[in-house]
Amino acid sequence: MKRLFLTILKILIFFVGWAVLSGIIDIPVDNPAVWRFFAELIPFAVIIVFTIVFLLIEKKNINIPIKDNIGKGTLIGSVVGSCWIGIASGVLLLSKQLTIVEKNNVSMLWLWIISAFINVVMQELLVRGYIYQLLKQKYNRPAAVIVTTALFTFMHGGAFEAGIIPVINVITMCLFTTALYESERTLIAPIMAHAIWNIIGSLFLGGASLADDYPHILTMTASSNTVLSGGDYKIEASIVTLILNVVLMIVFYIRFRKRKIQDGK
Repeated sequence: MKRLFLTILKILIFFVGWAVLSGIIDIPVDNPAVWRFFAELIPFAVIIVFTIVFLLIEKKNINIPIKDNIGKGTLIGSVVGSCWIGIASGVLLLSKQLTIVEKNNVSMLWLWIISAFINVVMQELLVRGYIYQLLKQKYNRPAAVIVTTALFTFMHGGAFEAGIIPVINVITMCLFTTALYESERTLIAPIMAHAIWNIIGSLFLGGASLADDYPHILTMTASSNTVLSGGDYKIEASIVTLILNVVLMIVFYIRFRKRKIQDGK
């Protein structure tokens, strides 16, 4: 009981402390691209500091595999992310469920891309960093998966306003990227896959969700079949994405199980 209490307390202090400090620090900047950059950089910096402090408290008993398999993780994550957004958007565009109607000029696109990438790294460290590793060490992998998936879903609360499919898509996306992380044994793999999905899906296609102020190069309209097209929420609310998430989750879970068998675990 004491172990459970201490674990919950650590998670609450870590998460709430990060949320509070990230929310109260603000830098007044007029340029929207620069403002968004700092809006992503501050929570990222806070999560880095909190992660280092809590790892020191744990006296190096917890390891976050970021430096492990960097090259392979980057390659696999990039390929998976490209296939993930490529197949989802390709199917929806080719089937006319989504139609490109306008091309927009985006000033300082490079900075928006950097901001989106920082946001992904922050999310991955928050969800699959210290909290995931703590639960995995103190209890087991299923407990870590359940709690962090709930946390990730809570962080994407806007999906609840969009409907049941978007919520399930958030959950299956988190489960798939967790399976990717476990199978490749490095946080770099889900970081790259997640980043490519967000950058291509949102900044370039305008079919995925980031903060409301993020621009997009293309404007798409959805067909009246909201189950397939995703309606106003497009790619992230489509059942096509749900099917793809489940397939990828199964693929990388099988890969994870095979690695465990090979390791004799």
